[in-house]
Order: sequence, then structure tokens, then C-alpha cells
Amino acid sequence: MLQGTGSDVGKSVLVAGLCRLFANRGLQVRPFKPQNMSNNAAVAWNAEAGEWGEIGRAQALQALACRVPPSVHMNPVLLKPQSDTGSQVVVQGRVMGSARGRDYQALKSTFLPAVLDSFARVCDGADLVLVEGAGSPAEINLRAGDIANMGFARAAGLPVVLVGDIDRGGVIASLVGTHAILPPDDRAPVRGFLINKFRGDPSLFDDGLAAVTRFTGWPSLGVVPWLPEAGLLPAEDSVALDRRPPAEPRPGDLVIAVPRLPHIANFDDLDPLLQTPGVCVRLVRPGEPWPREAKLVLLPGSKATIADLAALRAQGWDRAILDHHARGGHVLGLCGGYQMLGRRILDPDGIEGETRKAEGLGLLAVETRMTGPKTLREVEARSETGIAFPAYEIHMGRTEGGDRARPFAHVAGHPEGAVSADGRVRGTYLHGLFSGDPWREAYLAGLGRPPSDRTYRASIEAALDAVAARLEAHLDIPALERIAQTGRASCPASLV
Repeated sequence: MLQGTGSDVGKSVLVAGLCRLFANRGLQVRPFKPQNMSNNAAVAWNAEAGEWGEIGRAQALQALACRVPPSVHMNPVLLKPQSDTGSQVVVQGRVMGSARGRDYQALKSTFLPAVLDSFARVCDGADLVLVEGAGSPAEINLRAGDIANMGFARAAGLPVVLVGDIDRGGVIASLVGTHAILPPDDRAPVRGFLINKFRGDPSLFDDGLAAVTRFTGWPSLGVVPWLPEAGLLPAEDSVALDRRPPAEPRPGDLVIAVPRLPHIANFDDLDPLLQTPGVCVRLVRPGEPWPREAKLVLLPGSKATIADLAALRAQGWDRAILDHHARGGHVLGLCGGYQMLGRRILDPDGIEGETRKAEGLGLLAVETRMTGPKTLREVEARSETGIAFPAYEIHMGRTEGGDRARPFAHVAGHPEGAVSADGRVRGTYLHGLFSGDPWREAYLAGLGRPPSDRTYRASIEAALDAVAARLEAHLDIPALERIAQTGRASCPASLV
């Protein structure tokens, strides 16, 4: 199990890279994360229930690194932050309800049997399971009932490797401090540490490694350099968006404006566009000027559509979008963004919160009613021009209205989404559509961008292989293998 001295130390990428490294050696490798918090979710199959469920995006990427289909059991507890109702709680792929932070702290220990059940299912038939922690075990105020870090590691009998992020500074103190405040029983599973995101000559940190070992007794398992290839992999936390420097278009670029919604969800829809030559994705943050040179406004998904629609209006982005359309611009709404483009959003049961009705932007003649059950499925869609592309749906609500007579696409022979009478406003519940190279290229060509030969899926595969090669070069892989063997030996019989 890889745990971190804090959030965003790079655990997800390290697990993905190690998954690919050991898969390349011919092992049956599986990822696992007991508890995750993210609005970037993926659809995964629940074989036992015969239905689709949802897991964190990072575990879907890690499954891809293992070259296996994602399963709901790879991330049995997923928390999806909402506006004023706490977080939606997903257990083994199914929505169990919502809970505020304090309520969840009292509730989380009740999920341990489900977490251990999922772990046993992931272990079945695997040579190696790589487990990712969440946040940090040093958050001792959250230790009671923990299922994300040491609580799970001890329940499952797993050895732990601690990850420190040197890029944020203070890595020696974070590692030594974690050792100092962990109680002895929680300190015992730690078998060593590694340093992540090092820039420059790693030999300059030899004294730092020795200092950590001197204070903790933990051996160093390596120093991972800054991995530029990691920037090509889908990010799970929206903090990655905020750290991205503002994009500056080059002459001839197709500019796409994307408002940075407070509860943006499934923003990995943007990744293929960010990697497409000749495309400049301008993420517009609060307080920033609207890019009037944009040819397309893309309204992304949202975990709290009504709240994000209010935030969009508070920034004046509604007027900017309407002005953009009036000047001949194109608008595309994905999932929650699709709902915002309609005339009204109704939430009579308060699924999203206290606000039961909101006026939409009115660019599509449709109306959305927030209602269950939640739609979760992978699909093969076909555009109005006959181009097939893979996609997935993960949403609450049903959308109907006159513009549905002009569908965005067809799924299993049925119309999906809506297009305005002028053809310049489109809405769809389909996520992942830009990952389909032929459809993406055709859509962008319709906006005036020359076609390219960029293959998105191939770029992800190449990035995973590159990260795996870097880890093999800079980590003590034989030591990690020995540590993993102690995990198998100590794992309770009921879990293997």
C-alpha cells in the first residue's frame, strides 16, 4: 500500500506506473483504493450485481495500466462533494445517499466490511494488488474508524510505503513528522519511504535520505524525478486544473473557452482537447476576462448543476456566453452543462439541495427534471454524420423538449442530446466523447481547425509505459517486490 505524507503527493500516478511496470513483466496486477473523494468519476462494471457502477477516475486509469477492465470493487467507497448537502456516498458502485463531513466520520467505519469484501474480490486471481491511500495517515484527527489509510492497512495486513513530495518543500519534516505522530501500531506497517517529484540531480539529496532514515529507521526505496509524462495522464483532483498556467493561443489556434465551475465534474473530458495540436483550451477562472476570440464555449459537467449555474451568473459568464452565441459562436454543453443550456432545471425532491427551480441559459429548447435513478452505462454512440465513438453516461436527471427532435447523437438506435435550430448550440449527456479520434477530428474540423493525426488513447498508453520505465530506473524494485511478498504472507486467509 502506498500512502502519502499529504494529499496530491503523486500516489495515483505512482500506483498507475507501478501497475504498468509489473503488468509489463507478465504479472496479473490489480489496483485498489479503499476510499476516494473525487467528482471525476468513471463507469465500471459490477459483475456480481450485473449492473454499471462508478469509481474514481484514478482507479480506472490504473486498471488501464494493468490492462484489465475497471471494476466497482477497485474503489469501493467514493465520496462526491456536492454544494450544500455534503458529499454523495457511493459504496461498491451504488449511490447510498449523502452525508455531511461530521456525519460521514461517524459513518465510515460501517463501510469496512464492504471495503474488505471488495478487496478480497480484487485479490482473487491477482499476483499483485497495489493499494493507494487517501490524504495522509498523519491526519490523526481522522484516525477513528479509518478505512482509507492505516485503518485499512492494518485490517488487511498490508505493508506500507510512505510517499513524500519534495516539490512542495519540507519533505524531510513531513516524513519524520509522520513517523513522530503515528502511534506505534500504525507505524509498524511502514516498510520504507520514497521521494517523489524531484527536480535536478538526485544525488544532491543523499544527505536528506540519510537524515530521514536516521530519524525514522525507514529505508529509502528511491527518488522519483519529476515526470513530465504524468501531465498527459487524466487527473483526478480539480486542483490540477487550478495549477495549470493560463493557456495562450498561438496564431491560427482554435480557442475553446471553459468556465471553471466550482463543482466541475468529469473534467477529464477536456484532456484530449488539451493534447490536440492547434487547439487552445482557455479555462476561465473567476475574475478573469472572458476570451472573446473563442470559437467554442464548452460548458463542462457539474456535480451541483443548480449551484454552479448560480455561480456562473454571479461571474457574469451567462452574459458572456449569450453574447458569444449572438456573435455567431458555438456552444457545447456536457452533462450538467447540457442541463444549464436549457430553459429550466427543476429539482422538486431537493436532490441537489434547497433550491428547487432555476432558470437556464435558454439556448436550447429543453427542460431538465432532477430525478432518479442515476444513469450509469458505457455506450457506443453514433453522430448525426454516422461517426461511431465510445462514451459513457453518469448523471441524474431527465431532459426533454423541442430541440430533442434534433439529437446530438444516437445510442442503440435512440436519439440522445439536443441541437438548436441554428445548429450552433449542442447538448449531450455523453462523457468521454473527445477520446474518440475520428469524431473529435470531425467536430473540430467543423469549427475550422485543420485535421491532425493525434491518437489520444495511444498517447495515454505511451505515457503509462514512459512512467513505468522511469520508476524502474529510479526505484528499488526488488525491495518493493520483497515488501509485497510480506503483504501476501501476512494477509488474513479470508482475504486471499
